[in-house]
Amino acid sequence: GSRGGGGPWGSSATPSPRCAPPDAVVWPQSVGQVQELAALCYGRRVPMVPFGTGTGLEGGVNAVQGGVCFDLSHMDAITELSLEDFSVVVEPGVTRKALNSHLRGTGLWFPVDPGADASLCGMAATGASGTNAVRYGTMRPNVLNLRVVLPDGRLLHTAGPGRQARWVPGGTGLCQVGTTQATGSLAPRRKRAAGYDLTSLFVGSEGTLGFLTQATLRLHPLPEATAVTTAAFPSVRAAVACTVQVLQAAVPVARIGGCPAVGLVVEPGIGEPAAGLNARSSCPEFLDEVMAGACGRFSKMELPVAATLLLELHGSRHGLAEQQRQAEEIVQLNGGSGLAWAEEPEERGRLWAMRHSAWYAALALRPGCQGYSTDVCVPISRLPDVVVETKQDLQDSGLTGQRGCGPLGQGGSVGEPLSSPRLTHSPAGPMVGHVGDGNFHCLLIFDTQDPAETQRVHAFAQRLGRRALAAGGTCTGEHGVGLGKRALLLEELGQEGLDAMRSIKAALDPHNLMNPGKVL
Repeated sequence: GSRGGGGPWGSSATPSPRCAPPDAVVWPQSVGQVQELAALCYGRRVPMVPFGTGTGLEGGVNAVQGGVCFDLSHMDAITELSLEDFSVVVEPGVTRKALNSHLRGTGLWFPVDPGADASLCGMAATGASGTNAVRYGTMRPNVLNLRVVLPDGRLLHTAGPGRQARWVPGGTGLCQVGTTQATGSLAPRRKRAAGYDLTSLFVGSEGTLGFLTQATLRLHPLPEATAVTTAAFPSVRAAVACTVQVLQAAVPVARIGGCPAVGLVVEPGIGEPAAGLNARSSCPEFLDEVMAGACGRFSKMELPVAATLLLELHGSRHGLAEQQRQAEEIVQLNGGSGLAWAEEPEERGRLWAMRHSAWYAALALRPGCQGYSTDVCVPISRLPDVVVETKQDLQDSGLTGQRGCGPLGQGGSVGEPLSSPRLTHSPAGPMVGHVGDGNFHCLLIFDTQDPAETQRVHAFAQRLGRRALAAGGTCTGEHGVGLGKRALLLEELGQEGLDAMRSIKAALDPHNLMNPGKVL
């Protein structure tokens, strides 16, 4: 349930990969079969674990109490598409890439991009987001309705049935939806003030309240023109300051992204992580010099070994030149350099493919080891301090990956940047951050067979979560709570908040059969 096998935490408080397989796996083909199987398990008090594509990072699909795993990947229909309503209805087996491939030629797309080609219903279940969240938001505002099979097999539509049929403007019948006639089909409502927001309740529920068997999603128009650039900065403070100023100037940033690299000796303005940002639709992300080097080597691209921002702008062809000029001025005011705009799809695709391969680039720093990715989110005003403190913590904890590493693992001095192809014999902690919304990730690469290493990684992850909470942030911005952050959730919400969540859980799942052991 955790990419790279680094989580969830075991009972010994170490991040060793503890696979917890179910007692049985079923592959329902329809919502009716999900209902029948759920009712059967409910009647016999058998735990149930929903499964989409298994790309979660906090052990969410581990069957810690055994039971039956419901693999929903065979339910992969895109049942309705309404161009006029900017909405689409998908089943849980439909992934992000599959949907956008289906939308090709319509002028619309679904922009929420967590990096992995995850199941869209799984993304809703974990409240996923990614590089485009600054402009387009996370999954929560982009989910309009959910069809949920409750633990006892009952069916719930979280926004209820629609109340406004999709009529062709000026026509006499219902509009064509996709390639099928939507007779009797009802449109999703964009506004409602009727009752509790049940849709938001199930978004981020991590499979603990029911099975998400269908999602109605909000689509967005494709931008007329797009441009991407990278910019190198003297420090992460400068990169983050640039990001904030770009957002304050209302430059239509789609994505600001990057990946901080393995920890360095951090002094103010020296050796700090690079940040990546994308202009209009996503969030800024860090790439410190080590991560930038690792990504460049892995993707066979030349990147400056410095704090680096990845910036993407969306707009009209007429307005894009002015937006580029604004962005360039702000970058230069903050000491940035090396801007080179890429406007062709192939070139832009290469840059973002490099960013999305950051996980594998980090793993390549220490072949044969595994990784655990953890994330936090803090107010943007606190981001520079929190990132610098985290880098120092990585250094003090011996998680920088820079001890005894050299070209091809043949030595090298302590603290020496990995600017040429080399491996590391020490635990590595590259960082990836979405600067635009204060969210960043630590990719912790370590030897799961070494108890001392695993304990250091676990202790660091707990300190990171508490550092984010102390800064007014959250213990997770994207990955979810799963198994690894349950203690931090209590610290974040307080006992009253956790008790309220337990009451909701007990009302919908009184026997605690849905994905037991997770979140609460």
